[in-house]
Amino acid sequence: MKILVCISNVPDTTSKINFIDENSAFDNQGITYIINPNDEFGLTRAIWLQQKEGAIITVATVGEASCEAILRKCLAIGADQAIRIDTTPKDGYHVATQLAAYAEKESFDLIITGRESIDYNGGMVGGMLATFLKIPYLANCIHFEKEDETIHLQREIDGGKEILKGNLPLVIGAQKGLVEEKDLIIPNMRGIMQARQKPLDVLAPVEARQSSLIKSYEKPPAKGPVKLVDANNIDQLIDLLQNEANAL
Repeated sequence: MKILVCISNVPDTTSKINFIDENSAFDNQGITYIINPNDEFGLTRAIWLQQKEGAIITVATVGEASCEAILRKCLAIGADQAIRIDTTPKDGYHVATQLAAYAEKESFDLIITGRESIDYNGGMVGGMLATFLKIPYLANCIHFEKEDETIHLQREIDGGKEILKGNLPLVIGAQKGLVEEKDLIIPNMRGIMQARQKPLDVLAPVEARQSSLIKSYEKPPAKGPVKLVDANNIDQLIDLLQNEANAL
């Protein structure tokens, strides 16, 4: 069983975000980057399949050399090999095109993307990738089990979950629920040392168009001042919630 886990390099949510060039570009100075959390849920599930099914796991990202740190972490977690497609990601279409060109040559049984990345929240790469490869896609996946040749799946939908069956090959969009946060693997020293010996290959990008363009960024408005209400003054609290916060 061959598994491809697509990894996004995203800013840590604790980083202070700023923009440059008249708010037309993201300022990378002082930013710490991490594995996109939804991708990490998918990688952890792939490691379980590795242990149960003997799967071979490849992690891949589209990005410049600075992305290699998170790929090394993926290798330390347990992935067998890593691929970096050497180009700056321009939009979801561009990223999906690069990943599809690589995946088409390797014939993976299972491809795992995150449901969405926490920086742009586009949620489009998984569906585009599956479309390019002409294989089924399941978004918001919260359960994956392989029983002989049958795949048992669940995905999150409004108001509940949908239970499905399918066959490989398949693309799934991982999220919390596929595994829980407590199940995420923290690399130990042995894993970190082994990661140095595992292959990390850099591939040239294929020609791909950029289908969207960000004209400018804008921060959300600053939070207003806090009004404190005496614990015994319930009438004032209700008045503020109704007339100012419009919460009632």
